[in-house]
Parts: sequence; structure tokens; C-alpha cells
Amino acid sequence: MEITEVRVAVRDSPEKRLRGYATLTFDHCFVVRNIKIIEGKQGLFVAMPSHKPKVTCARCHAKSDVGARYCGQCGSAITRSMAPTGDQEVVDPQAHRDIAHPITVEFRQYLQEKVLEAYEAERVKAQAAASSSS
Repeated sequence: MEITEVRVAVRDSPEKRLRGYATLTFDHCFVVRNIKIIEGKQGLFVAMPSHKPKVTCARCHAKSDVGARYCGQCGSAITRSMAPTGDQEVVDPQAHRDIAHPITVEFRQYLQEKVLEAYEAERVKAQAAASSSS
């Protein structure tokens, strides 16, 4: 599998760790969006797209984030006994689940390298544009 296109949106903000988002195209036929580029303690890394698990309200059947105390739709208290939608396991209220992720270490390194190269190129372009407009 080959990464055939990498698009990066730089979101540099000194007070936040999020540095940008990437969209990857694989073999000219499959796209993965919302890959995050984050500044960690040991430098930049790539975080896969994720979602927060949901619970279903017993009263109105609307979905709310795991850990919510009340339903966002009807206001009913959400009991701890409600299992996450689609799962029967107990989930940490702060947890996020990857939607897509590499299986092997080698592919993760390849993916991260491609994303960070594209990020650096976009960051340099943005800095050059900012300095030329000043």
C-alpha cells in the first residue's frame, strides 16, 4: 500500500499542542481525514482519527458521550449502568477510540514520516508567505 497524496492544514498556535491536520490518500483510491499532528514532549507525532464512545439515553434514545451526566437531548440523568453504544465493555469517560490506524510498526513509521514531511513543507510555505506579506 502506498500513500499517493498527503494534504496538510497547518494550525500552529504557540499555546496549543495541535499543530495541524492531514488527509492521506492511499493508492489513489482511499482517503483518511482528520489525522492530527501534535507537538509532544519528544517532538511531533501523528495521532489517528478517533471518536469518543457514546451511550444511548434510556428515555429518548439519543446518543451522548460516555461520561456525560445528563442526556443532551432530553436532560435525563444518564446512569452508569448504560453500556457504550455497540459495546458491552466498560469505557474510560476520557477515552477516544481510533477509527483507523496502522497495524505494523513499519507502516506507522512510513505514515508518520510522510505526514511530518508534508507538514514541514506546508509550515515553511506558510512562514514564507507571512514574511513576504509583511
